[in-house]
Amino acid sequence: MCMVIFAPLFAIFAFATCGGYSGELRVSVDCANKTQSDLSIDIAIAYPFRLHQVNFEAPTCDGKRPESISLSGDFSSPAEFFVTIAVFAFLYSLAATVVYIFFQNKYRENNRGPLIDFIVTVVFSFMWLVSSSAWAKALSDVKVATDPDEVLLLISACKQRANKCMSLRSPVMSSLNTSVVFGFLNFILWAGNIWFVFKETGWHASGQRYPAETMEKQATGCNQSLNQGAYNQESYAPGYNQPQGGFVQQSNFGQPAGFAPQNYNQARYNQTGPTAFSNQM
Repeated sequence: MCMVIFAPLFAIFAFATCGGYSGELRVSVDCANKTQSDLSIDIAIAYPFRLHQVNFEAPTCDGKRPESISLSGDFSSPAEFFVTIAVFAFLYSLAATVVYIFFQNKYRENNRGPLIDFIVTVVFSFMWLVSSSAWAKALSDVKVATDPDEVLLLISACKQRANKCMSLRSPVMSSLNTSVVFGFLNFILWAGNIWFVFKETGWHASGQRYPAETMEKQATGCNQSLNQGAYNQESYAPGYNQPQGGFVQQSNFGQPAGFAPQNYNQARYNQTGPTAFSNQM
């Protein structure tokens, strides 16, 4: 139930906070010749973070035309991969929710539904881990590439001591940090759901039946051994007659109450015992 409720929400937060991002940084270049200065250079960045395509113009402070500069780095692959996994996870979660609620009988028919659900859950768990890790690494590189101090190093006028360059504003990355957090939360949610989906498959049911059948066979074997031992004892008891000094020892184990040989042997014991003892005297 937690999977049905939280999986779509976590997936929405993951791709919305990453795919919908846009930010801006600002730097200033104060030339020795004040007429050539540009005190507000705005640089916009957005998803999918192809920073090498982000261009801006900065003064050269030498009387020439402003130069066109582009940021460094292309981080579109991990960002798009992360958003793609989030979108597909959201769509699958919605489809699974509909199946759980309205098509429960079809879901359990021939064990195909739980088996497919188990495989897809394992795949998405792995994909969430990979995509979140890749995007977390890419985000750290994006922060470095969009740091205003690093951007100032790309401006040729800032390499001259006569000119003064300053970073005025850094891009806000809080939503991107949130996307990474939700990425790993999605991994924990999907990985934790593996066990619950596995319990719905036939593999778990067959694993539960096997120990029960084994214990039943062991119990049957023990009962057979006990019955065999009792049978051997009963078979041995009637023939356990060994004369010792005129006495006849008769075992009465396993004999019915009115069995004639037992009464006969008991009578013989009562008669021959004292006679044999008096002869010895």
